[in-house]
Amino acid sequence: MALYEIETSAHIMVGWAETRDKAEAIAKENYPEEDILRVTQRPRDLWVISKRLLGIEGSSDPCDTARDCLARAAGDKVHAIRLYMLDTGVDLHEAQKAIETNMSLGW
Repeated sequence: MALYEIETSAHIMVGWAETRDKAEAIAKENYPEEDILRVTQRPRDLWVISKRLLGIEGSSDPCDTARDCLARAAGDKVHAIRLYMLDTGVDLHEAQKAIETNMSLGW
């Protein structure tokens, strides 16, 4: 099986599939209302996201508070940022960084 990157109008998915057609079928099954924009077979068996590109510096340990806020906000990033600010007392920039970092770590 190969690792495919499937981009739709609202999501980027990464998953294993036997063929390009099966990768497209997975996307259509999970997000039937979205148009598939691109399907690319990845050259390696892993997916890499650059922390520097995302603006994440230093420690990137998952934060239980940020993950709890994301869960309470049902994944709504803006609402999770507000909850994190209320729970911790940090400013908007720090709350955004905490929430986005935890989202990038696979919340």
